[in-house]
Amino acid sequence: MNLTTFDRRKFLRGLGGFALALPWFESFAGDAYPARHGNKKRFATFYMPDGVPMPLKKDPAHEDWAWFPVGRGKDFRFTKCLNPLEPLRNDVTVLSGLSHPSVRNIHGHSNADQFLTGAATGGNGGYKNSISLDQLYAEHVGEDTRFASLVMSTDGGIGSPRGSQTLSFKRNGRPIPAEHRPKRIFDMLFATSDKDAARKLAISKSALDDLMEDARSLRRRLSSADQDRLDDYLQSVRDTEIKVEKAKRWLNIPFAKVNVEHLNLDVTPEDPRNFLQTMYELIYLAFKTDSTRVATYQLGRENGIGISDYLARAVGFKLTHQLSHETKEPGGWKNFGIYCNFLSEEFGRFVQRLKSTPELEGDGNMLDNTLLLFGSASSAFHLSRNYPLILAGGKNMGFKHGQYLDYAGTGAYRGGWAPGDKEPWTLDATKEDLPLSNLYLTMLQKLGVESNHFADSTNTLSEV
Repeated sequence: MNLTTFDRRKFLRGLGGFALALPWFESFAGDAYPARHGNKKRFATFYMPDGVPMPLKKDPAHEDWAWFPVGRGKDFRFTKCLNPLEPLRNDVTVLSGLSHPSVRNIHGHSNADQFLTGAATGGNGGYKNSISLDQLYAEHVGEDTRFASLVMSTDGGIGSPRGSQTLSFKRNGRPIPAEHRPKRIFDMLFATSDKDAARKLAISKSALDDLMEDARSLRRRLSSADQDRLDDYLQSVRDTEIKVEKAKRWLNIPFAKVNVEHLNLDVTPEDPRNFLQTMYELIYLAFKTDSTRVATYQLGRENGIGISDYLARAVGFKLTHQLSHETKEPGGWKNFGIYCNFLSEEFGRFVQRLKSTPELEGDGNMLDNTLLLFGSASSAFHLSRNYPLILAGGKNMGFKHGQYLDYAGTGAYRGGWAPGDKEPWTLDATKEDLPLSNLYLTMLQKLGVESNHFADSTNTLSEV
């Protein structure tokens, strides 16, 4: 086969909605599965950028505006950053003293990429990621639902290496583009497929078969580097084959019917409170209809890039990222804390929505069978240690709540700072955090995944 005569246009037309673009090669440069009965275990992750307020203990703002609770264990008090969660106290656990070892000395602007992977993505140079926690779980349960997972972010797409706009990564470490338009997400989840869908899927299957045959012939003519590129590309083709086959099995299964009269599906982040509520509601509806059991939502990109930086306008501030820098100014901790209070309020609203909904098939309410992780890959002023983390739900999976698990312990540097101090991320740790992957391994096991290892895990956390 001569690559220069390969009919790319015909191939791309044939794939329809599953279109793939061939990589550049240096060598040529100049019926759905029935759902299981009983409790359906669901999992969702939410990521906030820019860290959290952490005034030093000697600072008058500490009692009110430090993000982590005061006290520990069952005997703790939410500060004003998290006090919207007080009515849900017995359904949540706050954790401190956990982080990914491979990036602890990397500036927090670079670390959203590895939040769910634990990979050594580094601060510069070569970049390689690995499978994210949500996608590992999606491999376990994705065949039971129309969509293996729902990947969302405020900014959409994938962003760039170390500037991710998605939390989700495939097994080969490639990012999964995030959806960010509520109307498109709704249509994907609930809009009836067109009558021509069967024909399009048949054409897609034929085109993929032809492509795989051509690729086997092509491989012999490629350099070693191009063979690696082709292998990555063929993995994408195989992923597409899986999507095509799964779409065929679901072709005659009606989409779930939902009422969204209460939602403005054309809302944008320029109306941040309503936008967040709409995105949360779409995840709720996806879970309620069992359209998927896995979801990620990245509230914002790190480094103040993108439309997600508008979210702070919900509480009267101009831009979000600058709030973390303005903690040097009078009232700065309070302003940053007010924004965190807003995020806590909207997350709490979603948690309560699940708790108020009885499980249609199974025991308890939806929250009892849904595990939620809310957090960030940096704490005080982009410090990549002591991640601020909240677990919620999953009581039917054995999770214990109503506690603040402080793995940082007394005497550890908590990342607070005062005007004139060096930025926290430049300072050496006074005590090593536990690997965050220990928590992730614990979560996987309680979600029903048989695994003894995730990323750089060393053990499970029995207290969770």
